[in-house]
Amino acid sequence: MKPRPTSTFGFTLVELLLTVAVIATVAGIAVPLLAKVGDSIKLGQATRDVERELQTARLLAVSTNQPMRFRFDCPAAGQYRITELVGTPSVPAAADAAANRCGLDLYPYPGNPDKNPMTRPNNDGPLRTLDATVTFSNVTTIEFWPDGSAHTNTGGINPWPPIVAAGITVTLVKGTQSKTIVVNGVGKVQVQ
Repeated sequence: MKPRPTSTFGFTLVELLLTVAVIATVAGIAVPLLAKVGDSIKLGQATRDVERELQTARLLAVSTNQPMRFRFDCPAAGQYRITELVGTPSVPAAADAAANRCGLDLYPYPGNPDKNPMTRPNNDGPLRTLDATVTFSNVTTIEFWPDGSAHTNTGGINPWPPIVAAGITVTLVKGTQSKTIVVNGVGKVQVQ
């Protein structure tokens, strides 16, 4: 009788264990990197959402011929809202205080459907919320005027002065990562 030939097909136990060890090592390295990529995606999406809302506030100010304010952490941390200025930039109405304008109970969205200038505000936006793990840093209310310019309260005087040439920075933070949006005095909104 002829001896049976040994098969050259298949894997040995050692080869299988080495393959599993390599896969486990690569997975151990990849999982934290994937989590970091996920955080970066969430931060990027939140930054784009805020940038678009800032652009919308400027567009509303120009198209409705009414000053619009972009309020951060309003009414709570991580929330933001566009509100139409009640009164004028020189003499804002007492009702325009952030405590009154941020919540939806007194100034719901959508606002007055009649668009009558005597029953303002007519153009308040919805209350928006950041991802729960993203926060604002370095923020102050920004006011867009009908000419498209951007202003911020730098000393408690009315009307608010235009934003300086370098612009103001809005920073969004997630863990150790951050992204910034710069708004300058002519109303240009740019993600950095």
